[in-house]
Amino acid sequence: MYDEYVPSEKSFLEKHNNIYISQEQIDILKRYDIDIKNYKNINDLVYDIEYYLNSSTEQLEDLEWVSMSLAEYNYYNNTNK
Repeated sequence: MYDEYVPSEKSFLEKHNNIYISQEQIDILKRYDIDIKNYKNINDLVYDIEYYLNSSTEQLEDLEWVSMSLAEYNYYNNTNK
């Protein structure tokens, strides 16, 4: 689904509660009743997404993509190297 990703207007990052996230990612989170307004940092959000994924019996590729994207962004922008 997201293997050949083409950026769109909804893919640009915006700051929401100190978390840089795209509208596309927010839309995907809403499908799973995950509200970005409930999170103050990216680590807690990624933790809850991973918990949801591990609790689900379905393959949720779109939510996995959001989790990986946020974790990657966090690593490259918030980790001291």
